[in-house]
Parts: sequence; structure tokens; C-alpha cells
Amino acid sequence: MAASEEHVSLSPWLHDLDAAQQERVRRDLVERELRAGAFVCRKGDPVEHWIGVVRGIVKVSNVSSSGKPVTLTGIAAGGWFGEGSLLKDEPRKYDVVALRDSRIAYLPRATFHWLLDTSISFNRHLLQQLNERLGQFIGTVEIDRLLGPDARVARCLAQLFNPLLYPAVGTRLEISQGEIGFLTGLSRQTVNRALQRLERDGFVQLEYGALTVVSLGALRHFDG
Repeated sequence: MAASEEHVSLSPWLHDLDAAQQERVRRDLVERELRAGAFVCRKGDPVEHWIGVVRGIVKVSNVSSSGKPVTLTGIAAGGWFGEGSLLKDEPRKYDVVALRDSRIAYLPRATFHWLLDTSISFNRHLLQQLNERLGQFIGTVEIDRLLGPDARVARCLAQLFNPLLYPAVGTRLEISQGEIGFLTGLSRQTVNRALQRLERDGFVQLEYGALTVVSLGALRHFDG
């Protein structure tokens, strides 16, 4: 499918391009509707696209040589990923799976590199995104090694509401306790207890299959 106006409106970097650059992106971008559990891309595949989440949420994961799965991060609406593999020209190092029904955008490799060659604003956006992503992964290591399950859930939610990485999320996100469990490596019961505590503390408001963040700063600094 051709790029939707919904997606265009959720990609702030696109609006900083000049008219000719915007036109090429709109022409080359394609979108797919994926059901929950479907692969967005697979480990070992050649990297032919920069990939964005128009709607829904996906998880980036890997499996050890012994068969143990690990979730690296989640990507919410408005987020883009895969620029590292495109820049290094290497096979994809991870699987990406839709956690729920999702709409996914694919920008061809050639267009991605053309933007690098022709757009200062696009280069600036990528630098900012890589810096944010690096900070996110450093924070994840800290969480896994130093903090308990309640803090892991809080910090995971804070990452999903990062306005620079996921500009389309706002303050409300459709996500289930099971999906948070996938992203944190915790059981659904443990996630439930953590969410109940975060709601009692006034950091989030819960509803069936979704939540609203009341204090993003509190989630970012919650240490349990």
C-alpha cells in the first residue's frame, strides 16, 4: 500500500524535508497491515528498508544459541528503527514481531541513503534518534542489573512514551499487561502488581487494554 496521510502526519522528520525530498519519500514509502504475531522483519535478512510503526506496537527480540528468547525493546507508534544496520550494511541482527495488529511503513534503502546525501535535517534527526536510542539501551542495562520488577515496569513504560522516539503516542497507549510482560521479561501477574502500585502512586491511570501516563517524569526516575 502507498503511504497514508496518517503516517505522514506521524513523522515529524518528514516535514523538515524540502518539497522534492518529501515527494520522493511519499512516492517510495509503502505500508503493510500485519496481524498480531506476524514478523515485521527477521534476523539474518538483508536490510532493505528503514522501518516505521504507523499504528500498533512491535517488539525487537533475539534468541540465544541455547534457545532462550530475550526482548531488547518495544517500538511504539511514530517510531522508526533499523538505521544502524542500514548504515553498517549488515544482515539484520534481530527479529521484529507485531505485538498487536499493526500498520508498518517501509522506506527503501536507496531512498534512505539518498536522504543522507541530500538532507541536513534528516542527518540531524538520525543523530538525535541514535543518541536517544543509546541512552535507552544504557538505561535498560541499568534497570536489569540494579532495579526490581516494579521499577522495570515503570522504566519500560517511560521508554514507550519517549516523545522523540515515538512522537505519535501522546499520553495514552493501548497495551496489555501481557504485552508489557513480553517487553520486560516479567510474568503477567508481576506486571499487574507493578501497575497497581504505579496507579496507587498516581503515576498512571489504568483501563482495560490501555493506560494513560499521569507523570512521565516520575516513571523515568522510579527506582522502586
